[in-house]
Amino acid sequence: MNTSAQFRSGKGAGDENFPVASWLIRRRHRPAILAFYDFVRTADDVADHTAMPAAEKLARLDQLEASLLGASDEEPEGVRLRGLLHERGLSAQHAQDLLNAFRLDVTKLRYANWDELIEYCRLSAMPVGRFVLDVHGEPQSTWPANDTLCAALQIINHLQDCGADYRNLDRVYIPQDALAAHGLGVEALGEARAGPALNGCLHGLARRTAQLLEQSRGFSAAVVDARLAMEIAAIQRLAERLVALLQVRDPLSERVHLNKPQMLMSGLSAIARAGTRRLIGRGAPAFRPHARRS
Repeated sequence: MNTSAQFRSGKGAGDENFPVASWLIRRRHRPAILAFYDFVRTADDVADHTAMPAAEKLARLDQLEASLLGASDEEPEGVRLRGLLHERGLSAQHAQDLLNAFRLDVTKLRYANWDELIEYCRLSAMPVGRFVLDVHGEPQSTWPANDTLCAALQIINHLQDCGADYRNLDRVYIPQDALAAHGLGVEALGEARAGPALNGCLHGLARRTAQLLEQSRGFSAAVVDARLAMEIAAIQRLAERLVALLQVRDPLSERVHLNKPQMLMSGLSAIARAGTRRLIGRGAPAFRPHARRS
């Protein structure tokens, strides 16, 4: 089987909604993070390919995992990441969790409720932040805050792309019970614009996602590495701006992304605030998970 990189979408680290190993990250940490990104992006693009049969997608994801674990040298992205993990004494588990999320993307096209969606985020989003924390040597006590922020980032992406995911892949992350509560089926996501009922559903999910971001506000202050803390603060601020858009706009017909200048200005303002807080010793409140909402 030829390598999976030929199925890359062309999307790179600079095209993501949120920074990936930005200039804030110390140079010695960037190779591992970027190798992780390239491996994950390759696997994600395989799972999202609109013409590839499901059996081939699963076979390619298995081949990527084999290259990651040393059972094969067929996938260059896996071989490179494997070497860097060994060099730094890091586990392959976070990458394997993401591969399992991509397998779900191939085989599971609907999510019954919010809890199912969060369980998906445990594989598809939380391991990304955990890996970055591990690269920096941060303690696992930072994981709960990371998990909350990463879940929010993932759901923001689902809300932004809900129409395209349904039209192109028949994949729906919008919980079935949330659609049903507004008298809707998944076919509403295929319309050119959302009607009042669908907007009510999506705006409600955006508000619920905003609650996750309220919980993750203390994350950056809990991180030891000051430069990583500033990157987290920038990501938190960008997420807050995006979720504010998603609470009032229609993702089927209106722009719910920030352009590059908007991302830059939001990120820089958050970095400045986080840096000032550190200099004067006034971090944000420590992360404390809220009681689970029903």
